[in-house]
Amino acid sequence: MKRAFVTVGTTSFDDLVASVAAPDSVEILKSLGYNQLVLQIGRGTVVPEPFRTESFTLDVYRYKDSLKEDLQQADLVISHAGAGSCLESLEKGKPLVVVVNEKLMNNHQFELAKQLHKEGHLFYCTCRVLSCPAPVSLLLLLLEIAKILQPCRTCLLPRP
Repeated sequence: MKRAFVTVGTTSFDDLVASVAAPDSVEILKSLGYNQLVLQIGRGTVVPEPFRTESFTLDVYRYKDSLKEDLQQADLVISHAGAGSCLESLEKGKPLVVVVNEKLMNNHQFELAKQLHKEGHLFYCTCRVLSCPAPVSLLLLLLEIAKILQPCRTCLLPRP
């Protein structure tokens, strides 16, 4: 079973949850062979309806004592840009997409994501724009990442 895991930590990040749970995102994940999407939604107000079909499962929860098992089972991690979530995901050696919450004031998360991307550890985006000069949606980023880290076709920069 190929699994994508999304975490927002202890915060709320409704834009991320809504973007990843959107039908277009689910279809992209399914087309790339993913059969499970696990959403850890924290204290957000967007609560997607879990479902199970023959080919795909969407699981949703707010909190667990530990994300260790979910991270271990994930083939792709999509995370908010909290330092703890980033470092825990990287320690597991999983492909990591960090989504920066643009609604935060004095956004230190952007700086962390930018630096870790520069060092080749992860990809980062917002719910609107990829970390390259052209605007690219989270959906396209998912497609790029899930194809195992292909170069960005827009800016032609190599990816980690």
